[in-house]
Amino acid sequence: MSFLIVSSQRDPKAWIDALKEQDPQIDLEVYPEVKDPEKVEFVLSWRHPHGIYKNYPNLKVIASMGAGIDHIIEDNDIPQHVKITRVIDEQLTKDMSVFVLSLILEHLRNLSFHYSSKEWKPLKYLRPSEVQVGIMGMGVLGVGVAEKLIQNKFNVTGWSRTKKEILGVTTYHGDEQLQDFLEASQILVCLLPLTSETENILNKRLFEKLPKGAYVINVARGPHLVEEDLLEMIERGHLAGAALDVFRTEPLPKDHPFWENQKIKITPHVASVTYPVTVAPQILENYQRMKAGNELKNVVNREKEY
Repeated sequence: MSFLIVSSQRDPKAWIDALKEQDPQIDLEVYPEVKDPEKVEFVLSWRHPHGIYKNYPNLKVIASMGAGIDHIIEDNDIPQHVKITRVIDEQLTKDMSVFVLSLILEHLRNLSFHYSSKEWKPLKYLRPSEVQVGIMGMGVLGVGVAEKLIQNKFNVTGWSRTKKEILGVTTYHGDEQLQDFLEASQILVCLLPLTSETENILNKRLFEKLPKGAYVINVARGPHLVEEDLLEMIERGHLAGAALDVFRTEPLPKDHPFWENQKIKITPHVASVTYPVTVAPQILENYQRMKAGNELKNVVNREKEY
């Protein structure tokens, strides 16, 4: 039985060091150097080449290196019996919460304007208690962000596909309540999982339901956003701007129009980064659970796509 790391877009060294520190005896291999494909039962994966997992006939578990799993489930060649797991990590939630709070405060206090204007021109600003923040996606990260914003005196609403009750948050759910949620959201934060239903959800029709002057923050996945619609709604003056940490193509091409738009703030997918040292223990716990035939933690529902 072997543990395989597949990481075509990230240097796996930090993961190798973290896993071996926790379990020096682990039988660890790194793709594409695999001695015997039939021995591979557990894979730690990030943006694998599609189709490769059908080459491992005894594969039982694919563990994502991060909270996102869309890069795995979009591969239709993965057998249905293979379990897929994701990372749920307290530090990831804390990092995301601080990052979103920072983006909102930067917007409310006009910091980018003051840094770049080269003018002594005080602008009126809004206080947290005067602002309604709407969070789309009330999973672990969404709830963590909501709690951080509430601690800082923001008014917070949340929207999800199914009904949820969260302390201090006015919640909405389903398509029938989406418009009411949007109409109250001066700042919209997207933390939805990427599924066939949520792809392209940040589009012109949705933006038109936001109040004039609303601000959009996407820290979920690039394909949630219809880029042309965002540019149009900013140009029309309906949206005040946006802060984007994720994109359809990463790195964002140098000739992309987002770079030239001063109302769009760009960060390079840094909102919440997985640190192998803190996450390795839960990966290894699931590895041991698999070997013992026990129930895994953080298993993805493949029908729901998250």
